[in-house]
Amino acid sequence: MNWIQKFGEFPAFSISLVLVISSFPRIAIAESPITLKFQKFQSWQISQKFIPPNRKAPQTTAGGATRGGSSCFLEGKETLTPLMPANKLGLTFAERPTFYWFVPQTAVETARFSLLDGEDIVYETTFKLPKQSGIIGLTLPAETPSLKVGKQYHWYMAIACGSDKLAEEIAVDGWVERIQPTPDLSKQIARTNPKQLSQVYATSGIWYELVHTLVQQRLANPSDRTVMANWQALLESVGLNNLVSKPLVDICNDKTK
Repeated sequence: MNWIQKFGEFPAFSISLVLVISSFPRIAIAESPITLKFQKFQSWQISQKFIPPNRKAPQTTAGGATRGGSSCFLEGKETLTPLMPANKLGLTFAERPTFYWFVPQTAVETARFSLLDGEDIVYETTFKLPKQSGIIGLTLPAETPSLKVGKQYHWYMAIACGSDKLAEEIAVDGWVERIQPTPDLSKQIARTNPKQLSQVYATSGIWYELVHTLVQQRLANPSDRTVMANWQALLESVGLNNLVSKPLVDICNDKTK
C-alpha cells in the first residue's frame, strides 16, 4: 500500500501501524464501494435459491400425468413441464394464485386446466396456447372460489392431441396450498424493497409468489442481468436448469374461451 511505503523509512512505526490495522474487525477495512456492491449482489443472487418448506409431499396417482406419446409437440425432445419443485407442492398466500408451465411448440391450439378439492372440481377452463414454445401463465379468475387456508388442492394441465375422446393426451399435475403468513413475515414483506421481495419468498418456501414475482421482474426488466441471475438461481435450485433461457410468451390473466 502506497501510504505504508511512504513511511517505509520508519520501520518500527510501520510495523506498529500494520499491527493496529490488522486487529480491527474485517468490516472496518472493507470500505470499497465496489466490494460492497459486489457482496450485495452475491447475497441477492444466492438468496433466490428456493428453500422447501417442511411439508410432506402429497399423495398422488398421477406420476407425470402423461398419457400417450409426444406427438402433440413439433419438437419431440422438449416436454410439457410445470414450474414446480420436485415434490409438486407449492405454498401460496394468494386466494387465487398464478400457475406457470413450459409448453413446447405445438400445432394444438388449446389446453385444459382443472383445479380439484379432493374429487370435486373447484374450477375448470380451456385456454389458448401460444404458437411458439415458451413459458405461459394462468391466474385463477375473480369468479373462482378463493383457496381455503390449510387445504391442499390438486391441479392438472392437459393438452389433447385430437378432437375425439380416444386422442392421446399430454398432462402434468401439481398441488397448491394456501397458508397465512406469520405476523413477523407480514412485517418483513411490508418493509422489503419490491426488487428484493423474491428473497423473502425464496427463504420462506412460498413457491407461487416467488415464481410470479420473478416473472413480473423479467417482464418489466427483460435486459436486467441481476433479474436473470436470480431467475437462473431459482430454477437451478429445483432442477429446472433447462428452462432458464426459455422465453415468457403468454403471461396474463384468465384466458377462458
